[in-house]
Amino acid sequence: MLQENNTRERINELTHEIQKQNAPFQAIVEQVNHVLVGQEKLVHRMLIGLLANGHLLIEGVPGLAKTTAVASLAKAINTGFQRLQFTPDLLPADLIGTQVYRPQDQTFVVQKGPIFSNLILADEINRAPAKVQSALLEAMQERQVTIGGETFPLDNPFLVMATQNPVEQEGTYQLPEAQTDRFMLKVIVDYPNRDEEIRILQRMSRTSAKFDIQPVTTPAEILAARELIDEIYVDAKVQNYVVDLVMATRNPEAYGLPLSELIQFGGSPRATINLTLAAKANAFLAGRGYVTPADVKEIALDVLRHRIMVTYEAEAEERTSESIVTEILNHVVAP
Repeated sequence: MLQENNTRERINELTHEIQKQNAPFQAIVEQVNHVLVGQEKLVHRMLIGLLANGHLLIEGVPGLAKTTAVASLAKAINTGFQRLQFTPDLLPADLIGTQVYRPQDQTFVVQKGPIFSNLILADEINRAPAKVQSALLEAMQERQVTIGGETFPLDNPFLVMATQNPVEQEGTYQLPEAQTDRFMLKVIVDYPNRDEEIRILQRMSRTSAKFDIQPVTTPAEILAARELIDEIYVDAKVQNYVVDLVMATRNPEAYGLPLSELIQFGGSPRATINLTLAAKANAFLAGRGYVTPADVKEIALDVLRHRIMVTYEAEAEERTSESIVTEILNHVVAP
């Protein structure tokens, strides 16, 4: 009983502190909404990635403001930002940097590439060849870059937000599974509804549509928020729920789901970690010092959809990883 009272008291203190420190992130939403229309989910997921120290993969057809969303977020944070346009002829050195020979000193010096920033927009990431993807892997996972045998740590916070078009086009490369697994979230951006389209028309149909976005937070506030997120309470029942969801992608028969012939590979332990961190960040944005099953369920599809590889049988039945995850979420009982 004493331990329960102490836990409850700590949660209340944490909730009070979170409600004070999440104000800048609510202000980010207001600033970004000066430009975007009808992309509340995308903005919310970008904030979760920022707070949970996880990268985002944003997928949608051209013209849905994916690039604008990331650029607007960067402007709302007083921090470094680099936009990288990925193309088939891009080289790893164009991304991470290279060694340059100085004839006057007869020495090589390191010239750092644009990856050395806080927020990285990897635009149309699926246009980059395999060597560039490999160079990006180390940066995303290890938060460091190796140039000429020398290792350089990247800035903190460091976040990659990558966009890709789902339409197969000439000059695109499928992202390797090892790379997609490095992304905490994969967010699907859909078309706006009719009312949103009218608002977009009224706001953007001018030859010089300029919007002034003010920086409302700093890297120091982001790092302080991450420290609070680490303290957010996750009950044992919620932990079991997270594990059950991920385990159901690997062994669905154990949970009464006839999906084994449709799933080639399920979620890895990285999925369990990312789902927990994303749920904590969701609780932070809601002003709570504890995670609820609803936090987990709300974010689970974006965490798991790109971590499940479907079989040929699933493709023949026109089943996608998204539909399989949705079936798991509907079947596994939340506490």
